[in-house]
Amino acid sequence: MALAKIIGIETEYGIHLNDPDGNPSSGSSHLINAYVADLAGRINWDFQDEHPAQDARGFGSGAGAPEVERHLVNTVLTNGARYYVDHAHPEYSTPECSNVLELIAADRAGEVILQRSMAAVKQIYGPRGEIIVYKNNSDGKGNSYGCHENYLVDRTVPFKDVAAQFTGHLVTRQIYTGSGKIGCEEEFKTRGGFEITQRADFFEEEIGLETTMNRPIINTRDEPHAIADRYRRLHVITGDANLSEVATLLKVGVSALVLLMIEDGYLEQTDLYLRHPVRAMRSVSHDLSLRQPLQLLSGREVSALQLQYELLELAREYADDCGLDLIGPPEVGDLILRKWEEILTALEDDPSTLRTQLDWVAKYEIMHDYCERHGCTFDDPRIAALDLQYHDLRPERSLFARLGMEKVISSVEVEEAITTAPTTTRAYFRGECLKRFGSQIISANWDSIVFDLGTDPLRRIPMMDPLRGTAEHVATLLRECSSAEELVERLGE
Repeated sequence: MALAKIIGIETEYGIHLNDPDGNPSSGSSHLINAYVADLAGRINWDFQDEHPAQDARGFGSGAGAPEVERHLVNTVLTNGARYYVDHAHPEYSTPECSNVLELIAADRAGEVILQRSMAAVKQIYGPRGEIIVYKNNSDGKGNSYGCHENYLVDRTVPFKDVAAQFTGHLVTRQIYTGSGKIGCEEEFKTRGGFEITQRADFFEEEIGLETTMNRPIINTRDEPHAIADRYRRLHVITGDANLSEVATLLKVGVSALVLLMIEDGYLEQTDLYLRHPVRAMRSVSHDLSLRQPLQLLSGREVSALQLQYELLELAREYADDCGLDLIGPPEVGDLILRKWEEILTALEDDPSTLRTQLDWVAKYEIMHDYCERHGCTFDDPRIAALDLQYHDLRPERSLFARLGMEKVISSVEVEEAITTAPTTTRAYFRGECLKRFGSQIISANWDSIVFDLGTDPLRRIPMMDPLRGTAEHVATLLRECSSAEELVERLGE
């Protein structure tokens, strides 16, 4: 039986320092500290439950596991999110969300938080200390930084089955999740031209633990941040950082739906298994025709579009048989299916009609129009500058902000998500505790909060179930407690 899909996105942002002698790690710290300085209090991240070396395949060496950088700024916000420095980049991790519309609001809130961080740094340090932030994934010089997704899945489903059945979707979903890029960086060699995604060139393995080198299509990190014998957190590292809300809707919404089908056995009897996934990953990204055949293990050949169409048909059968309530209210599942079909149809008929919906199409059309007007090619340095400007988060410089891209949620929802956690997951309890009792909280993480009540010992409140700690569960309790001491006492009853 499939589990409700609790989801989240972690985005590492690219930065540029105006100070040529600046250090990106300290610059990222300045950026975050400038933002949290205006908040009522700063809550540090609790590293007790960080175990990135755990491998879903049962390996214990931890080789290739990411380093936990405990010495860099790392804080928790009242919206339930984590805001910190990771590998010299500012990273914003959304709170846990119960559906993709909540997630889009939380992800967009992260963009606004980064914008406000930039403004705060500039006010403190002046133009020389300005830090410019980009929501992209590649510096064009062989370096990539990630946008990772997380999905709650059933621990009883064998990981090998999840990996085998999910790979084909991850490879082919690029046709609507890509944010577009000038220049191929395959094997860290640059060349001109346009491709659909920023991340595909950096994947070298089918499966593995690493995230910064020898990147795998299926990441095996087994760090559930939840009840370990019941839940698995599937850590997906293949996606681009999207500015388009439609692209994020499909990237996360469709992936959550495919995982439901895997858990309930709907993909077991299909032949949607790619023979050469890594080669296919790059092939799809480089294929603007969207019709390059991909070889399946069965010997059949399909394009990325065809494979996505076949998944869509299976999803419709699944919706009829099982319903889609595990990915949110009825309107959420209906929206995902409808938009998925609309986008695939438009990609088949005329991708240019999606210039206000998908990042890669919008970027391509801008560049194509520019080349037509100025008689240049995609190898022109001005095109590379347009590529970067698309991702610039400064409102006055952002190319994306001028395009009138289709919205899925309102600006009011984004503004609320900056300070308020979703009500439908444990993020609600975390965020409300920080708002009400922040002065008595010394640290927090995804699955616990540590209170200092002025007496020994410190009190750790576990939150091991992502589906508890919601407004429905604890709103009344929080309203009735006038102090942190009372809350801790009642939780211990």
